[in-house]
Amino acid sequence: MTIQRAGFMRPLIAVAMVAASTFAAVAQRAPVPTRVRGTIESVDGDTLQVKSRSGEDVKLHLASDARVVGVSKIALADIKVGSFVGATTVPGSDGGNNAVEVHVFPESMRGTGEGSRPYDLKPNSSMTNATVSESVVGNDGHTLLVKYKDGEKKVFVSDMTPVVTFVPGDRSELKAGAKVIAFMKQLPDGSFETNRVSVGRDGLTPPM
Repeated sequence: MTIQRAGFMRPLIAVAMVAASTFAAVAQRAPVPTRVRGTIESVDGDTLQVKSRSGEDVKLHLASDARVVGVSKIALADIKVGSFVGATTVPGSDGGNNAVEVHVFPESMRGTGEGSRPYDLKPNSSMTNATVSESVVGNDGHTLLVKYKDGEKKVFVSDMTPVVTFVPGDRSELKAGAKVIAFMKQLPDGSFETNRVSVGRDGLTPPM
């Protein structure tokens, strides 16, 4: 009986050891950067208290090298052939790609995040950072052909789609009431830190 029990226990011990090692590997994995979108409720030194769009209270510490950029509204007509843009899209009923928002990068940011990937703004949304190679004006918007290193995509931008660009900003803009989107990561002690904050100008909510 003792021999049989020992034979039975060995596989269980092996499974437990594998599970423990897997748990340890997950626990040691580096924090994954995420985004928080919301409104600054208060500022205390280098700490921002943000109410997220989904209602959570998030306390963010500004890293010493944190970069602040402004987000300003521009016109759809400001998207030119040759512009390097980021477009958040969702599938349209016709199978096309409908823009939820488009941001035009300044020339100094050309090439940022080039490519197309899933995005977390809306269900089934994707983000495509690419160069506009064609722009066709229609009755209710523009259809853009954007090209990136490994492909291309046609994007429909309606007259109602928010279009913005990035402008230089500074920490003085991070004040109560400002609408922000911040890239953040969780530190080992459980707190959150950000090294980049985009803040809407003139009450604008960053649409990306």
